[in-house]
Amino acid sequence: MNDLADRARRLRALPPSCGPVRLIAVDGHAGSGKTTFAGRLAAALGGAPVLHLDDLATHEELFAWTDRLRAQVLDPLSHGEPGRYTPYDWTARRFGPERTLDPAPVLLIEGVGAGRAAVRPYLAGLLWLELDRERSWERGRHRDGPGLTDFWDGWTVAEQRHFADDPSYPFADTVIRQMPEGYMWLEGPRATAVPSRFLTQGEA
Repeated sequence: MNDLADRARRLRALPPSCGPVRLIAVDGHAGSGKTTFAGRLAAALGGAPVLHLDDLATHEELFAWTDRLRAQVLDPLSHGEPGRYTPYDWTARRFGPERTLDPAPVLLIEGVGAGRAAVRPYLAGLLWLELDRERSWERGRHRDGPGLTDFWDGWTVAEQRHFADDPSYPFADTVIRQMPEGYMWLEGPRATAVPSRFLTQGEA
């Protein structure tokens, strides 16, 4: 088990990856606990901003948000400028008021597909929440209730297709395993090929 405060210090020590920003992706299956983990890690980072990919996706574009992410967030941040995006309202089915995302020493981007190929060049690190897809989806369905059953039926098909075409897990620097208390940080698949920037030898 590892303390998030210690992990936060290590993330802050990474080289910037997107202009002055160390962009850290939190990826995993829907329902795996990404949002909760990202919130806790952001708090350990002293209130680091978190970009939720649910704010960029839409009912019609569950995964076709990469151009929007690049134009509204990644390109401005890479030049040291604030990102400006309009979060999608999943109830009203339209984009809402603009939000500003200022460059910060560490910025978290969380959501299914956060570690996809189009985003990886901008990342300082990719974290994968370890929970198999069936358990993750079961948790997500339970969380959202029967009113979103049809949405989840469509989502699971789309997610399977996405990860089949554009997997994130093989490129994860670190795998995050939720424990009864806290999280365990383990070497990810990418760390077997290159020296890990998150773990010291033997720590996993």
